Amino acid sequence: MAQKQDIIEIHIPSVLGYEKVAMDSAAAVAELMSFHRSRIDDLRTAVSEACTNAMEHGNRLKKDTVVLISLRMGKESLEVNVEDRGHGLTRNIPEPSIEEQLDDSNDRRGWGMFLIKNLVDEVEFKKVPQGGNVTRMVIHLSR
Repeated sequence: MAQKQDIIEIHIPSVLGYEKVAMDSAAAVAELMSFHRSRIDDLRTAVSEACTNAMEHGNRLKKDTVVLISLRMGKESLEVNVEDRGHGLTRNIPEPSIEEQLDDSNDRRGWGMFLIKNLVDEVEFKKVPQGGNVTRMVIHLSR
């Protein structure tokens, strides 16, 4: 179980580009925890996608509305929560099709969630009781 001192919180504005602060911070923590480089790269991409989704779909790119990123270090895992203040998705996004994407006949939505689900070990998308949404991601030291 993570201790109080094992939690890092980062607040970023809903401005595209600031997701790099979150992904670099998550990568630095994972490196301190001795994650393998390939897992750190997976984490960087997943955090970037989650932050971008929170900024665009949750906070509607309102630069004065923050995205909260919390990093919780466990003995064998790192939990990353990305929280926005928006309404989130109002409909289910179908899993994207690479074949349709190559034919340019597929809606370009859903790739961020698809990547997140395939890059981390655990993922959960949920509403926050006080308003907003959180993407909870967990990556384990050994996979």
